[in-house]
Amino acid sequence: MKSILIIAILSCFFAAYNAKVFTKCELARKLKANGMDGFYGYSLANWVCMAQHESGFNTQAFNGKNSDGTSDYGIFQINNRWWCKDNKRQSANGCNIMCNKFLDDNIDDDILCAKRIVKDPNRMSAWVAWNNNCRNKNLSGYLADCGL
Repeated sequence: MKSILIIAILSCFFAAYNAKVFTKCELARKLKANGMDGFYGYSLANWVCMAQHESGFNTQAFNGKNSDGTSDYGIFQINNRWWCKDNKRQSANGCNIMCNKFLDDNIDDDILCAKRIVKDPNRMSAWVAWNNNCRNKNLSGYLADCGL
């Protein structure tokens, strides 16, 4: 029994240790390869700026303390009220996915869901951090050092 507990604890440390934290340029390249540059009228810089301010580019970012009782998951901090299901609350589950899928290092499903979210009438305004830090800002030089 003791060895099972030790293995479980070590597994938690290993999982946390292996969290993928992108650099700005690494994320920009990944998003560009997935068609995000200009998607729904938003520049690549807008998407990267949003991710920086939502999660610090951390794929395992989790915020379970929203004032309305909801939680946000992953690099884009996708909310469980509208976009994913976490079995903690009712969800519209607009992206038809379990929220924990946004906490792994593969962000392909995160990108697909972000593409779905931006098609909603709120568009990029669905992300509070984008509104507060990126919206109506001059982002023309934001990715200049990435060589894209």
